Amino acid sequence: MARHDDDSGRPGIDVAGPEGEQAIVFVHGAMFTRSMWLPQFVELQDEYRVVAPDLPGHGVRSYEPFRMDTAIDLLEGAIDDYTDGSAVLVGLSLGGYVATEYAYRHPEDVDGLVLTGCSANPTGGMATVTRAVGGLWRLATKPERGRRAVERLGYRWVRNRDLPDEIESAIIDAGIYPREFGRADPDIRDEDFRAKLSTYPGPTLILNGEHDKIMRRGEREHAAAAADGRVEVLADVGHICNLHRPQTYTTRVRHFLRQRVVPVQ
Repeated sequence: MARHDDDSGRPGIDVAGPEGEQAIVFVHGAMFTRSMWLPQFVELQDEYRVVAPDLPGHGVRSYEPFRMDTAIDLLEGAIDDYTDGSAVLVGLSLGGYVATEYAYRHPEDVDGLVLTGCSANPTGGMATVTRAVGGLWRLATKPERGRRAVERLGYRWVRNRDLPDEIESAIIDAGIYPREFGRADPDIRDEDFRAKLSTYPGPTLILNGEHDKIMRRGEREHAAAAADGRVEVLADVGHICNLHRPQTYTTRVRHFLRQRVVPVQ
């Protein structure tokens, strides 16, 4: 695995896999970092060009606040620098909303979308829920004591997964960033991501965990809004299903690429 922390002015980007092959850019969720994709990164790097950046507010970019425009610029730079100009975007939670926004703004750069834990459209009643949860989360994690408590819970959750020791250690060493869950809220709520998804002409896979009840809301409507969308559900897992059942998640992503994404010529 190659780590590009200094070149191109874009720190915190992992890149691996043969140049010229189909590219995949993984976009992580709030609180975690690019390291949350290591199970998929390791399994797919022999076959695909794989890229995983830290979003603003996370990992080596924790010095700057999350903003959607900054995240989009970061993805654009990663695709320009480390792919042949386009990629499949795989995003979870916050990363799924970022991937959707990117496909809306730059559809020509996106070969396909895999969206996990982001089917709930944060408009109307869900915008109210998003605002309330974000506000409560900011209050809870503003004190250092609250932030550290959430970090400990996050580390415990990772340790309870059936992950190889080196991947578990890498995720924990990269850190948990609890405050970013609440700070990202203003850039997400009241945005009609379902309408934005409807403008993207390529294939879309909605890949959710069975027990992710809130973020699965509207998953069928989300897929129906896409020009070429379908839903798949992983049994007996919740929100962060790529770490709960990493092999199954990776298999679904690989199948999507092989069956529904046009190979690089």
